[in-house]
Amino acid sequence: MRRVSTPRRILPVIVLSQFAGTSLWFAANAVLPDLQRAWGLPASSLATVTSAVQLGFVAGTLVFALLMLADRFRPTRVFLACSLLGAACNAGVVLLDGQFAALVALRFAVGFLLAGIYPVGMRIAAAWYREGLGAALGVLVGALVLGTALPHGLRALTGDAAGLAAGGEAWKTVMLAVSALAAMGGIATALLVPDRPAAAAAQRISPRALGALWTEPRLRASVFGYFGHMWELYTLYTLVPVILATRWEGTRASALAFWAIAAGAAGCAAGGLVARRVGSARVAQWQLSASGLCCLAAPLMLQAPAPVLAAWMLVWGTTVVGDSPQFSALTARNAPPGVVGSVLTFTNCIGFAVSVLSIELFVRAAAHWPLAAVLPGLAIGPALGLWALRPLTRPGAG
Repeated sequence: MRRVSTPRRILPVIVLSQFAGTSLWFAANAVLPDLQRAWGLPASSLATVTSAVQLGFVAGTLVFALLMLADRFRPTRVFLACSLLGAACNAGVVLLDGQFAALVALRFAVGFLLAGIYPVGMRIAAAWYREGLGAALGVLVGALVLGTALPHGLRALTGDAAGLAAGGEAWKTVMLAVSALAAMGGIATALLVPDRPAAAAAQRISPRALGALWTEPRLRASVFGYFGHMWELYTLYTLVPVILATRWEGTRASALAFWAIAAGAAGCAAGGLVARRVGSARVAQWQLSASGLCCLAAPLMLQAPAPVLAAWMLVWGTTVVGDSPQFSALTARNAPPGVVGSVLTFTNCIGFAVSVLSIELFVRAAAHWPLAAVLPGLAIGPALGLWALRPLTRPGAG
């Protein structure tokens, strides 16, 4: 069979489109303090809004996998449709006037549609980069992290001047800008990324994969390590603005939130480079250990001088997500060959369900108790993840 070369533009377009699309993920979180003030929402609304997106993503991932939508239709068209619909649902928030239930419904819809952006973008990349896929996926996870951080950066850029000019409604500018960016990302992929010739069709989802999560020792180690990682990751992302609000406010807090989350892209890139020499399991072990220590250091850091607090947030943001590509690689590598896709689907769904449990527990706790008492509990995830990883990190584990 004739070898088909990969056009140089493919990866940059997919990366930028992934970055644009995943900016929908935390768009509402970046402006929620504005909505809480304008609509009189309680502090617990942060947990509800974030959990809605996470649950939507779980539902969307299962539906897309069961219906095999990325196989029945062109993946780039699926990506386009979900980007446009996600952008519309996100922009629809600006039409609301205090209707919290409608906000939650729209965020669930955005989460559902993100299942056609993030995983489908990964699938498109995998079709084009069968060789060097690990490096390509590392870049894509970095794009996801930057997309997650972007709304906070936009909130900082729109700032107080935009808020005054718009009658205190700068949050609408952020939501519309994110929607426009997501739509452009979908259009760019549809126009500039062709279908990969002879791309392999995915296998149907197999219930047998659920059993493999428990019965295959090496797979169980990577999967439960990932669950520990997910206990911490999205709860931290949800609480970053809350943590920073203890010391900063307004656009400065938004800018610092952007950098704290965006630092994770560097953690993903560095982890990928180091994994080539020491292996994915060892990198995941190191990053889990570092982020777990950041959890435990919270009582001390929250009382530290502002520059130390900011540096701690950057370190935490770097290490909390840097192990994510390594867990994906470990899970794919250790899954039984016939059910790799199903294993990844179930693992992602359970992992995001774990994140919902953690978000509900810790964000609601943070509304009633000091952060110094709440944040160390996030270390439960890294601790259990490290314990689960032991079969893969023992000397000679291979």
